[in-house]
Amino acid sequence: MTMLEIIEKKKLGKELNKEEITFFANAAAEKSVPDYQLTALLMAIRLNGMTDEETTALTLAMRDSGDVADLSGIPGIKVDKHSTGGVGDTTTLVLAPLVAACGAPVAKMSGRGLGHTGGTLDKLESIPGMRVGLTEEEFIHQVREIGVAVVGQTGHLAPADKTLYALRDVTSTVDSIPLMVSSILSKKLAAGSDAIVLDVKTGTGALMQNLEDSIHLAQIMVNVGTLAKKPTVALISGMDEPLGTHVGNALEVKEAIDILSGRAGGDLLEVSLTLGAHMLMLAGKAETKDEAVKMLRDALESGRGLNKLKEMIRAQGGDPAVCDDVNLLPQAPVKKTVLCGRDGYVKCMDTMALGTAGQRMGAGRARAEDQIDYSVGYILRVRVGDKVTADTPLCELHARTEADAEAAEQAIRAAIGWSDAPCPRAKNFHALVTAEGITRL
Repeated sequence: MTMLEIIEKKKLGKELNKEEITFFANAAAEKSVPDYQLTALLMAIRLNGMTDEETTALTLAMRDSGDVADLSGIPGIKVDKHSTGGVGDTTTLVLAPLVAACGAPVAKMSGRGLGHTGGTLDKLESIPGMRVGLTEEEFIHQVREIGVAVVGQTGHLAPADKTLYALRDVTSTVDSIPLMVSSILSKKLAAGSDAIVLDVKTGTGALMQNLEDSIHLAQIMVNVGTLAKKPTVALISGMDEPLGTHVGNALEVKEAIDILSGRAGGDLLEVSLTLGAHMLMLAGKAETKDEAVKMLRDALESGRGLNKLKEMIRAQGGDPAVCDDVNLLPQAPVKKTVLCGRDGYVKCMDTMALGTAGQRMGAGRARAEDQIDYSVGYILRVRVGDKVTADTPLCELHARTEADAEAAEQAIRAAIGWSDAPCPRAKNFHALVTAEGITRL
């Protein structure tokens, strides 16, 4: 068996067998064949697709190309949550402590931000002293002791994905659904959880901006997760505006703390409760969504969720005092309130442009090696469908310089569409996808 034979077979639209797919994944992990052959096969897959069985085989081969975390020493059903990426998406920092406070262990490996999307690890590292680089032993011990840990990838997980993802980024094959699915799920499966809740975004700030494309992606991920014997459900959630009102690392941590403290709510809380409810159901802690949401609200209102976040921060070397005084988080030197400057209704938002505005302020990366300024970003004071006047606050900018603030103001204004007539609110959820089928919401 050679890579040339495998490329030729997929070029002609034929189905690859498990052995051929495993050969490909191992070659990527070990870098034992030239990049040009790997990219030739990536393009053949992009053009001719893969069956669910092929995608499952590729996912499992990529999972097995490196270490697979063994979480069997942690009691209970471990449920992971993965988002396909968005702006102001701080759900992990809200739902992880709430779900753990309800008795379901949360052993979560997260990533960093790139481009217009924010990364959970970057947000956590804005907390003074917070450490996300735990060893696998430390990771497992922490979840056993306090029920929750959110860290970077431990060990040598899915090295085939690291190679293939870098090649996809420069060969216009990022949008291949089989390659997307195998990339996401190989890492989730290697992280060792027993079940998976997927948050598949759709809208102007999502990788998939068309609803039907997002549903199709979710269906395939659920099918592959199920074939891999990991119970998997997916929710299609909206990204036609930032999920939270805060965009930027320390600002998003502040919003999560505000929610867990009962000082804030809104769409970020609603989405976190829904995703957390499905995690509790897969973990066997609740029979119905209503029962699970009630458990989460009890944990919120009693303060157990906030206390669990404090425990996690303390266990990972951070200062839990930020949960009592958010001013201990990094503060930007320039703060400026911007007004709407007109009467009317917020019609729409280019959410990708809003994410890019934050990234250009220094809150995100254009390249993996870029340094982040944890303090910068903005608080968006309007939502789609809001009625405003000229004096209504549009946003509050947190910038390094006046020039950065001015540039961000212009970018944010350009990303928002207005109407003189009332406009509908953006939807938080569009569909639920399970192994049994699709439920439109």
